[in-house]
Amino acid sequence: MKAIVVTDRAAGTAGMRLAERPDPDAARLAGLEGANYGDVVVAVHASGYTGDELEWPSTWIDRLGRDRTPSIPGHELAGVVTALSYGTSGLSVGQRVFGLTDWTRDGTLAEYTVVEARNLAPLPGDVDLVAGAGVAMTGLTAWQGLFDHGRLRAGQSVLVHGAAGAVGSMATQLAREAGAHVIGTGRATGRRAALDFGAQEFVDLDHDTLEDVGRVDLVFDVIGGDVQKRSAALVRAGGTLVTVTGPPEARPADGLAVDFVVVSDRAQLGEIAQRVRDGRLRTNIGTVATLDDAVAAFTTTAPAKGKTVIRIRP
Repeated sequence: MKAIVVTDRAAGTAGMRLAERPDPDAARLAGLEGANYGDVVVAVHASGYTGDELEWPSTWIDRLGRDRTPSIPGHELAGVVTALSYGTSGLSVGQRVFGLTDWTRDGTLAEYTVVEARNLAPLPGDVDLVAGAGVAMTGLTAWQGLFDHGRLRAGQSVLVHGAAGAVGSMATQLAREAGAHVIGTGRATGRRAALDFGAQEFVDLDHDTLEDVGRVDLVFDVIGGDVQKRSAALVRAGGTLVTVTGPPEARPADGLAVDFVVVSDRAQLGEIAQRVRDGRLRTNIGTVATLDDAVAAFTTTAPAKGKTVIRIRP
């Protein structure tokens, strides 16, 4: 099968290349000998890629610290199940699915991938496969940040950094639907998009004063650094700062600071898919490229607009 592989951590995206890799051994997967219970083989139709994946230790080593290169990056997918491992239940061959793969195993920038069934959810037939790959990680990150870790409730206020971006636009829409007052931030060029996605106010981080927003119940941070530090002081008593950028450098004086890594969750994926189906959640997909053009898509110097998705199959 064709796949994008990486072997040199120092090279970054410049070290990505298109290569031939062995197909998953479906016959061995289905047998008792060497079976990995709960795995399925998926023919990948569309794959997402997160910009800092090549900085993650899990891209280069397994859970025991052993080198696992050449590794296949990409952990967001939509596709069709082609084989089940021994003892797997809950999915069937031929079923359309989407979700996330394990960080320490080969990923989804390939024609086929092996993933635990519990990390996948059915993708309704009226949801495009590119859309499924585009909301798998972005939608789950927003959902878990807002509701699992941020405990957002109707009537509260939330400051969403990067509100026009791939994750921020999902958080903006979900928070607005939940009945929150949403203040989005970003660069001036993202103002219209953030407002279109549902933000009721917008702060231009280059020209406006962040502190003018006043106190909020929740900060959803995808930026980190100085913006995160300043945001911690805006969290009102009992509120929460939630970030995906690593351990917070500053914490609210009388609130919580939470950093988290998104995990796949079938029930939450189902909620996200339903919202895409009925128009409550709009996808934010920018570049769509083929697997042959994936390396060029990831190494471009053009500013990213929305989620980059690689279409593996027509």
